[in-house]
Amino acid sequence: MADRKIETCFSPALYEPELHAGSIVIVIDILRASSAICTAFANGARSIIPVAGVDEAKEYKEKGYLVAAERDGFVLDFADFGNSPFNFTPERVEGKTIVYSTTNGTRIINLASSAYMIAIGSFLNIGALLIWIKKQEKDIMLFCAGWKNRFNLEDTVYAGAFAHNLLESGLYSTRCDSTLAAIDLWSLARHDLRGYIEKVAQRTRLKDKNLDDCIDFCLTPDFTDKIPVMKDGLLTCLA
Repeated sequence: MADRKIETCFSPALYEPELHAGSIVIVIDILRASSAICTAFANGARSIIPVAGVDEAKEYKEKGYLVAAERDGFVLDFADFGNSPFNFTPERVEGKTIVYSTTNGTRIINLASSAYMIAIGSFLNIGALLIWIKKQEKDIMLFCAGWKNRFNLEDTVYAGAFAHNLLESGLYSTRCDSTLAAIDLWSLARHDLRGYIEKVAQRTRLKDKNLDDCIDFCLTPDFTDKIPVMKDGLLTCLA
């Protein structure tokens, strides 16, 4: 029996930090925060400072930092741009440190801060992240950002894809019903992922705000080999 374990958490409201101090936590916010973070590093960002609160983001802006910040999809009035991955162009981010604050994604990075390590997962870097994870010999927690403490489909489907691959490797096992449920959802979605995502609530929220232009991109596998990880309060890049 494989001795590395996989668990999945569907919502920040369910996360228990004390149980995962020895685990690598994969932060998942497919539409759009984790996809945007991976894109930023693919386009040459030096580092990202994730902040949960609006006031803290505003303080960084007053200090001269480039700030990407949104709430419910809308760019905050003091921010330079929001959290669409298309905002993180090489012209804007190459060589820079970016302060980043979103509705769901940056909050769960802070919640997981006591873990052995935090990495950022998206379809954009899924292949590289899987290769790296399999070399780490650590238990894995797949932490879904969800939506305002609620379950969501898109992050869970990604968790299922990730967990399925790890279990197939023979290096991992699971007794976590949430992980098994995520794999079941992935088995439903995998043959037409774009079609499956049409049903998710966040897809409708983005469409209603004319922010859905990045969905196809966010579902693109292996756009980058960059692996963002937390170190000393900063997201930096392994690859």
